Amino acid sequence: MAAARFIRIPPLDLGAELRTPASPRGVVIFAHGSGSSRFSPRNQSVAQALVAAGFATLLLDLLTEAEAQERANVFDIDQLACRLVDAIDWVGAQPVLGRLPVGLFGASTGAAAALQAAVRRPQAVRTVISRGGRPDLAGDSLGRVTAPTLLIVGERDEPVLTWNREALSALAGEGRLEVVAGATHLFEEPGALQEVIELACAWCDEVLAPPRPPAAERPGAPAPSPA
Repeated sequence: MAAARFIRIPPLDLGAELRTPASPRGVVIFAHGSGSSRFSPRNQSVAQALVAAGFATLLLDLLTEAEAQERANVFDIDQLACRLVDAIDWVGAQPVLGRLPVGLFGASTGAAAALQAAVRRPQAVRTVISRGGRPDLAGDSLGRVTAPTLLIVGERDEPVLTWNREALSALAGEGRLEVVAGATHLFEEPGALQEVIELACAWCDEVLAPPRPPAAERPGAPAPSPA
């Protein structure tokens, strides 16, 4: 397991945790919501699985400690999106990470921020994943999201499930809704979070950075020598 490295994202020096596997295939930036932070146990679990699958992960705080004390800041989607854009730009400026495809993983209000950030950086963001998210809070930005988007919602998470179904139809690009049977908002039911992890990893394998085929199967590769 790649060790976590603490960094700060300029210009506000927001705290972040970066994990980079030996040969990363892509990088996933996590946008927390509803007053959560980079220490969210659910997002930490998803991030660890993505690292094991070959993806670098960046979990960051979108608010300073003082800002997090004011509940209204949790719903300031424009501000959260700006902070996420700062992280996207930081990743793009790094020697190794800057060459990798970027995905965004948003939870709760962080999902709305991720969708807005994808609109602001369409050339950089390859895909967006939402876990129990509020994509409806992205407003008019939904109709300008061209990055393939995966919405993961618990079956018993009403009215969030309804809002996600409505958001799915509003997306400009490819979208998919996955409903986790029997799950509520925090996916605390047995096996629910594991299903989220499997869905996220499969999506990143398919959309963010598909695995390269063996050399013999790639177009133009030399044919294997006869035995």
